[in-house]
Amino acid sequence: MSFLAMLTVVALMLGLAAALIYPDLPSLEALTNYQPKLPLRVYSEDGYLLAEYGEERRAFVDITHVPQNMKSAVIAIEDRRFYQHGGIDTKGILRAAINNVTGGSKEGASTITMQVARNFFLSSERSLKRKLNEAMLAIKIEHSLPKDKILELYINQIYLGQRAYGFAAASQVYYGKPLEKLNLAETALLAGLPKAPSSYNPFVHPKRAIKRQHEVLHDMRRFGFIDEATYQAALKEPLRFKASQQSRDLAADYVGEIVRQTMYDRYQEQIYSSGLKVYTTIIKADQEAANMAIEQGVMEYDLRHGYRGPEGYIAASEIVGENANQNMEKAIDAIETFGGLSPAVVTKVTDKAVRVHTTSGEDVQIEGAGLVLVNKVLHDAKVSEKLKIKVGSIVRVTKEGESWKISQLPQVESAFVSLDPKNGAVRALVGGFDFNRNKFNHVTQAWRQPGSSFKPFIYSAALEKGFTPASVIDDAPISFPASFTGSGSSWEPHNFDGKYEGPMRLRTALTKSKNMVSIRVLNSIGVDYAQDYITRFGFAAKDHPAYLTMALGAGSVTPWQMAQAYAVFANGGYRVNPFIISKIVDSKGKILEETKSVEAGNDADRVIDERNAFLMTSMMQDVTRIGTAAKARQLGRSDLAGKTGTTNNHIDTWFAGFNPKQVAVVWMGYDKPQSLGGSETGGSAALPIWIKYMSTALRGLPDNDLNPPTGVSSIRINLKTGNRANEDESGFYEYFYQEYPPPEKGGGSGATSAASDATDTNSLY
Repeated sequence: MSFLAMLTVVALMLGLAAALIYPDLPSLEALTNYQPKLPLRVYSEDGYLLAEYGEERRAFVDITHVPQNMKSAVIAIEDRRFYQHGGIDTKGILRAAINNVTGGSKEGASTITMQVARNFFLSSERSLKRKLNEAMLAIKIEHSLPKDKILELYINQIYLGQRAYGFAAASQVYYGKPLEKLNLAETALLAGLPKAPSSYNPFVHPKRAIKRQHEVLHDMRRFGFIDEATYQAALKEPLRFKASQQSRDLAADYVGEIVRQTMYDRYQEQIYSSGLKVYTTIIKADQEAANMAIEQGVMEYDLRHGYRGPEGYIAASEIVGENANQNMEKAIDAIETFGGLSPAVVTKVTDKAVRVHTTSGEDVQIEGAGLVLVNKVLHDAKVSEKLKIKVGSIVRVTKEGESWKISQLPQVESAFVSLDPKNGAVRALVGGFDFNRNKFNHVTQAWRQPGSSFKPFIYSAALEKGFTPASVIDDAPISFPASFTGSGSSWEPHNFDGKYEGPMRLRTALTKSKNMVSIRVLNSIGVDYAQDYITRFGFAAKDHPAYLTMALGAGSVTPWQMAQAYAVFANGGYRVNPFIISKIVDSKGKILEETKSVEAGNDADRVIDERNAFLMTSMMQDVTRIGTAAKARQLGRSDLAGKTGTTNNHIDTWFAGFNPKQVAVVWMGYDKPQSLGGSETGGSAALPIWIKYMSTALRGLPDNDLNPPTGVSSIRINLKTGNRANEDESGFYEYFYQEYPPPEKGGGSGATSAASDATDTNSLY
């Protein structure tokens, strides 16, 4: 039979098959009403991707927004006659058949339209029936849809490895940038992936992927999509793949999880496939500053407390010989990397250097500053066996710039949250050292004692009872009998530093964080009154039992609550509710929900007097200037205020601070409560993290002067007595409610009476 006769028979058979199969082909509604399974995506307020959740990574892109290079690369390598054929490329079939028979280049004959048919409607089985169905579907698709729509479906639906479906998603996965920002060399590599996504995965097989990229570029040049000069330039273009292999612009895992949980509660399983976009209130620069501050703060704490020893050992005999690398990599492959701290095997130790084999297969020598953490271990002959670093030790290493250093996984945890006090919008949130290691969100879930960082709320209550910043209270030891405490045992509190300075002004007492003064003040105003008063700031009364220990922060709070509470001082007396979701948008761009923020000064509830907020801020400014948080002076600003907090036995450390633009709260402690160490305080452990963050968050912003509101008087007082200063004596200007001025020398007022009662408390016991 001649070749022509053979073709005639084949054509008749195909015609018969078409007549039988075509009427039973499935509806094309899946194409005409294309609804790709798009993941939930979470963005910062300024448009950076924080996280995505879904079985498939997808990002739909309209064909009009697909770069011409991307379209040309796909057509050149997959179906160069795409715009000429009607779904089945008969010339391509003949060419492929002849080449396959004669031993020419191996070619496929599957068109882009046939691949669309296969991806949407058919299985991957290899059979004649499936091939016929595919061909008939391709013809039906071509009769129903324009070419550009078919190409759009292909570009968005094709699988490209790493859970990425479609070229827009693949662009983010492999390069960490949007499709429209790719150059020709980058698009050519992506265009080569559909043939075998796993085999050409550049993360796993970079050489193979680049070889395939060269094939794509060659076909683009061969079939006239690019000229010779462009072709040669593209071949020389370096390819830089995104090292993290994660499709996100910004690390904010705890934020992402808050959003995911919230969205799941509202929309259930559909969030993973419906393409919802959630825009948060997070600011990229602030979040990055918070990430860095927490990481540095935790690692500095760990450095202060010394090396705890290697995480394990492998026999020295295992790291010599031809299987050495294989043995070492097997040992460390089972150990996860957290916070950029990756495992490595020590292969050589001297007095001045340690050589290690890393997870990336590098052999690096660490010396000098890279050995700070382990110097004592290396040079102390009496060091315990548990701490020794020797050949075969498994240690943690991290790379900073071009230098490596030995580190260790921290055991301590920390949390950070900042918000805009005007409306409660959360600007940065870090729930712990590393989300993948510990998913417990210490900002929203960790209930801890606030210690002295709670004192401002007691002092604020006292101002409403007639106390003033100039009220003089005795800083002297105090004791309470069992009959008074109701606990069955007496209570003898003490100042943190064990020192007592006698009578002092309320401002000085807060600046120095004097426990005895706080207790006397609370006793004077009444614990029931104080317990009710603190609810104005968002605290629940049940979390702060009505005992005098409330003066020392013995209740329970979360960093989230503390940020909300301190915002009341920062915004002049209004309670705003912290929020992290700004708006929810569907896959078509329609806004489904939008948070209407309640702003201070407009529709937010006033919960304390503006004058109260002013006086408390003024006193807390002294804390950051000359008090327990004086380190904050290094920021060179005059508008900072806040309060340190350290609980009994140094179990929890805090710093809560603010200016009119930002409130930020830092906590550090162990998940299983234990002492952080005798020298660790809110000022030494938490405050440095706050300073690191604020140095970025407030950079370039002008100082905000603190101006007294109506109803506040500035009066010169005697520093020792707190009374109004005479003209012939030196004094200090202090702020007062107009109705509670300082007494004249030898005189009295409501404020004097309250302060006197508090001073005399000790005589009752």
